[in-house]
Amino acid sequence: MMDEKKRTFRIDAHQHFWIYNQEEYKWIDASMVKLRRNFLPSHLNKELKKNDIDFCVTVQARQTLQETKWLLELAQNNSFIKGVVGWVDLKSNSVEQDLEQFAAYKKFKGVRHVLQDEDDDRYMLRTDFKQGLSQLKKIGLTYDILIFPRHIKYTCVLVNQFPQQKFIIDHLSKPLIKEGKIEPWKKDIRELAKADNVFCKLSGMVTEDNWNSWKQEDFIPYMEIILEAFGPNRLLFGSDWPVCTVAAKYEQVLEIVNKFINSLSQAEQARIMGQNAIDFYNLEV
Repeated sequence: MMDEKKRTFRIDAHQHFWIYNQEEYKWIDASMVKLRRNFLPSHLNKELKKNDIDFCVTVQARQTLQETKWLLELAQNNSFIKGVVGWVDLKSNSVEQDLEQFAAYKKFKGVRHVLQDEDDDRYMLRTDFKQGLSQLKKIGLTYDILIFPRHIKYTCVLVNQFPQQKFIIDHLSKPLIKEGKIEPWKKDIRELAKADNVFCKLSGMVTEDNWNSWKQEDFIPYMEIILEAFGPNRLLFGSDWPVCTVAAKYEQVLEIVNKFINSLSQAEQARIMGQNAIDFYNLEV
């Protein structure tokens, strides 16, 4: 009976918190004025309760060790935060010590670096970066990949070099939804999905479309390709709250995914909406 109960949990596998200041969040430009305020667990919890989401996984928004520690403290103090994807400098000589320090927190589940903003598209293939990445598996940590479509070919090389490491693609790797462009993203993402250690989040789509005039139909071709490539056992729902709020309310983002997966079996829907997150991030629920 316990297993059956676990499968009913609904989890938002991708959201962020911050205490806003202009210096640390330079990426929040004038077009994102709605995001220039604090977003904290008390704010998110209202959205989760309203939308029958039980738990969440919070993801780094600043590339500092202080950020990771802060998110872990938030998770300690808020039981609905079941996992933290933090940041450590994988190129650092102290990466092992940094990881061990955070691994003392049970809710430390993974690491992310903002690869999409690096000047070098091949940054992830640097020897020092890969050396740090090689430390993750031994303490059971996952790796979130934040990239643009042009990075997918390098990501294919990376994930095949680390076949035992669990990876997950954030935001479908940000296909050009606003332009309605499918190729070469389609070909590249299918190739990436051939690696069975790679999962994908159904997240971050509304912000890749026209913020004020998006429609459900805009996302269907991209979600169809992702579902075909990864299958229902390697897909996770993520809201990308509060970033999503520049284009949509929480319930609208949730509805985009819910409507799309409605034709799947109840078991497959339950996996995408919760169980896959539990399994991928090894969440204790």
